[in-house]
Amino acid sequence: MAAEESAFNIHPMDQFVIKPLFGHGDILWYTPTNATLWMGITVLAVIAMLVLGTRGRAIVPSRSQSIAEEIYAFVHKMVEDIAGKEGLKYFPYIMTLFMFIVLANVLGLLPMSFTTTSHIAVTATMAMAVFLFVTLLGFYKNGFKFLSLFWVSSAPLVLRPILAIIEIISYFVRPVSHSIRLAGNMMAGHAVIKVFAGFAGAMGIGAVAPIAGIMAVYGLEMLVTVIQAYVFTILTCVYLNDALHPVH
Repeated sequence: MAAEESAFNIHPMDQFVIKPLFGHGDILWYTPTNATLWMGITVLAVIAMLVLGTRGRAIVPSRSQSIAEEIYAFVHKMVEDIAGKEGLKYFPYIMTLFMFIVLANVLGLLPMSFTTTSHIAVTATMAMAVFLFVTLLGFYKNGFKFLSLFWVSSAPLVLRPILAIIEIISYFVRPVSHSIRLAGNMMAGHAVIKVFAGFAGAMGIGAVAPIAGIMAVYGLEMLVTVIQAYVFTILTCVYLNDALHPVH
């Protein structure tokens, strides 16, 4: 009985624990951790895809150059469609966000890897950076006219103060929802895979159903990695459009 209980001793959240790369001491702000390592690997992957992969600039592109150009065109069109041509000035920032998130998500699916985007500390930093950027940009471009974003002029006059309060609360909640959506989706999928993997290991050769479950969830996670990067990026474009054109 003890052996059976230990076989089903599954801890799906252990994969999200941040650990120091060297030693077992306390984690301080300067301590290299597994999260640090995989964020560094993600940055190198972005450089490899967008810089090294396109260094030839061939008329007939290689496979890596084709992938990089397709991603570039996709994000470029997204920014132009949502924020307009004026928003293209900030395309490098949005492209960097998209590439970092999508590659961090994909690398997190590798065995023995660490999903950095499953941590609120990472996603909240990116979301807060977007929030501060678009807020400061809104005031820089429009001055106090940026506050018109919170004033619903099309509503009846008696309702406008109430709606303004709701709009202000909604605006300041943006970085919270922006970050939790990404981290929550990445954490949930990986936890489910770990649970199925635990059952598969405990059941041995009879683990047909758990293995099928792992394959199904893993396939879904491959789709989620791209969708969540897209959602984070498109919301950034929407917020950028609000900063550039604050008309409710």
